[in-house]
Amino acid sequence: MMTEPFVLSVTPGDGPEATMSDARRELTFLLAGPERSLLLRIAAALPRRITSDALTALGVAGAAGAGAAYALSGRHVAWLWVASLMLAVNWFGDSLDGTLARVRRIERPRYGYYLDHIVDAVATAAIGVGIGLSPWVDLEVALLLVVAYLALSINVYLESAVFGVFRLAYGRLGPTEVRLVLVIGNTALALTAGSAPETVALVTNLVATVLAAALLGMLVARLAQNLHRLDRLEPLPRQ
Repeated sequence: MMTEPFVLSVTPGDGPEATMSDARRELTFLLAGPERSLLLRIAAALPRRITSDALTALGVAGAAGAGAAYALSGRHVAWLWVASLMLAVNWFGDSLDGTLARVRRIERPRYGYYLDHIVDAVATAAIGVGIGLSPWVDLEVALLLVVAYLALSINVYLESAVFGVFRLAYGRLGPTEVRLVLVIGNTALALTAGSAPETVALVTNLVATVLAAALLGMLVARLAQNLHRLDRLEPLPRQ
């Protein structure tokens, strides 16, 4: 049975100061509903001394820790378990900071919107480079994944500015599902890497290449869709 996507809408501002940070937010990824319920409960229970900015910093630290653990996983596969733990820390800080601000009614729309995009870029780069420095994925393939993911993130930013809708995910897949896929991959690697490391590296490189191609294909399709929508909204003069 499929779970209905959770959609969070924030009415855009009408005044001259309205910016892309006022865009309506649509959280359509598969785990959005359960994740929101969990985050709300955690945010309500956190002591007042823990702030949204502290959680944002924790998310960045988790991403940096995951990248470092991936880079060290060539020395011992146990670092893959550490990478999974750091991905959980990254999720906790990165996902909870905005929820905490909303629960405490101290929203930081422009500040938070800007910070979210900067943190997302830094976290993606840290994790991607760490994966590329591991023995499981070639650095070139990992950097291609990073570029493709960041290009999609930039497209989300531009869509929110042009269409007034901020979609955190593409279809049913969002940052939470991406982290979960990485954790599952870490587990599979930790359990199989000792038996045939060369074969495992070949498979992981193949999977990473396919994922990068899928992300780029998704970007091209989304760009074409957006250009078609814009052409209908504001058709160019025909010769």
